[in-house]
Amino acid sequence: MPILKIGGVEADVDIREELEQFPWHRPRWASDKLIAASPFRYDNTPSFFVNLDGEYAGTWADSGAYDADYESGNFVKLLAFLRDETYEETAEYLLSTYGINSVNAGDDLRLPKLQLPKQRKPVVLAETTLKPYTYEHPYLHNRGISDKVQRFMGVGYCPQANAITIPWRYADGKLANVKYRKVQGKAFWYRKGAEPVRHLVYGIDKVYRHGLSDVYICEAEIDVMSVYAAGFPAIAIGGASISDKQIELIRKSPIERAIIATDNDKAGEKVKRQLIDALKSAVELRELMWGDSEVKDVNEALVAGNVETIRKTQPVDYAFTFSFR
Repeated sequence: MPILKIGGVEADVDIREELEQFPWHRPRWASDKLIAASPFRYDNTPSFFVNLDGEYAGTWADSGAYDADYESGNFVKLLAFLRDETYEETAEYLLSTYGINSVNAGDDLRLPKLQLPKQRKPVVLAETTLKPYTYEHPYLHNRGISDKVQRFMGVGYCPQANAITIPWRYADGKLANVKYRKVQGKAFWYRKGAEPVRHLVYGIDKVYRHGLSDVYICEAEIDVMSVYAAGFPAIAIGGASISDKQIELIRKSPIERAIIATDNDKAGEKVKRQLIDALKSAVELRELMWGDSEVKDVNEALVAGNVETIRKTQPVDYAFTFSFR
């Protein structure tokens, strides 16, 4: 496997294995490169590539990028986008998964002195953070999400960034983070210095405020809003992985029954198994019946007018559960 330097630390990362967890449009896989339509925008031509091996392993470029920030970059940045995480969260995932590159005999190894982690205070953002974003944009309405649902979830719009704004809140309703999602293309980012989303569950404040015992569990915020648009409450973990903190938040909540509605792809299947393994002893679980459906997620089903796909559920299959932790 190629060696990547992540935060000054070298790790052997299986780049291809990580990328194969996600759907690609018109992909061409070679031993040293993936060429495909860009994941950052709506693209029907293979104008994006990732180096899978060699000196530039993990680097990528998009020849038709809308935004200079997404013309090229390293592997952590790409995977953070695909996993719907911050850069720091993805770097932490890669280092914990692949570890530190092996050292040579004779290297002077001095282990750092063990220190207990300091108790950190959660970051609480002022409600005035959202004041500049009290604008509307048709982007989500065009994706089947009603104005009523958008208002319920506090969606706004940032004209300067040309991005919708999606607040993330703690269980008590206090503002913890804000996601910015470009209305052109698929680029997104989170507010700098805010609470990491791996410490949060999107929509958990609604669970407490309205005493919700039955919810769908999705990956992304737009999927949560899609489920609400279909008439059911939902929460999201913010990407294709779940943290111990998020598991704890769900376990402690009023949720008694949950329908797993992760994406209809390899990454979605993986996080579904994580959810089943983590929650099977705490809540009653069901899952969406994707069957042979070709839709990627619940928002795609909503846009296609196939709300019945969101409503069709079945008991989870516990036979293949295993621990990722």
